[in-house]
Amino acid sequence: PLEVRVRLPATPAGALRPAALIVHGGGWRRRSPDDMEGIARQLAGQGYVTVNVAYRFAPRYRFPAQLQDLQQAMAWIHANADRFRIDTDRIVGVGYSSGAHLVSLLALASQTGPLAEPYGGDHTRLKAVAVGGLPGNLTKFDDGPLVVGLLGGTRQERPEAYVQASPIHYVTPQAPPFFIFHGNRDRLVPVDQARNFYLALQDQGVPAELYLQRGRGHIGSFLLRRGAMKAAMAFLKREAGGGG
Repeated sequence: PLEVRVRLPATPAGALRPAALIVHGGGWRRRSPDDMEGIARQLAGQGYVTVNVAYRFAPRYRFPAQLQDLQQAMAWIHANADRFRIDTDRIVGVGYSSGAHLVSLLALASQTGPLAEPYGGDHTRLKAVAVGGLPGNLTKFDDGPLVVGLLGGTRQERPEAYVQASPIHYVTPQAPPFFIFHGNRDRLVPVDQARNFYLALQDQGVPAELYLQRGRGHIGSFLLRRGAMKAAMAFLKREAGGGG
């Protein structure tokens, strides 16, 4: 069993509430939900039931194990919707870095198709998504240890896996609205990843907002995220109807 941390907002008795699935980063191989507790508190303050989740790590567990963990977390949210008074039509996804990658695949590729088997389906639908430091196209990365560890080989060895694991390849007009924030000096996940993903959404007519953080690298974009998160909260409220 994987860790799920739930925060309940202070909302009127009986009212259904939106929920937020929150996913931490760490190169698919480390860190914990601790990193996202500040964001969880913020979202709970906005009226969301927050579900801050852990997932299995690479390289011991290869992709799509991590995505399947999120799919099962969504099933858990639906199963506990009455208990927590969650409006299952208003579940948003929030993630940073590798967590942004997984949340994006949950939003775009978990309802139908190869990545929907065996744990995906309608219950994985998200109303809106807010992601930062997003690796949206894994085929554009050099063969570094993080992506190779996730996918079990280099781009030359497993080209189809790199395409299958890239959120950008699943963007359709049916995609939920996306808020994307990114440091313009990010060397780990180049800013073109965010720009290209944003343009792909725009090309399909999907509501999207790109928020670039000037002078920030990958870690700085997360630690100094105040302005980005304020804009993200406004976006989510507009698209999914947050509480306060």
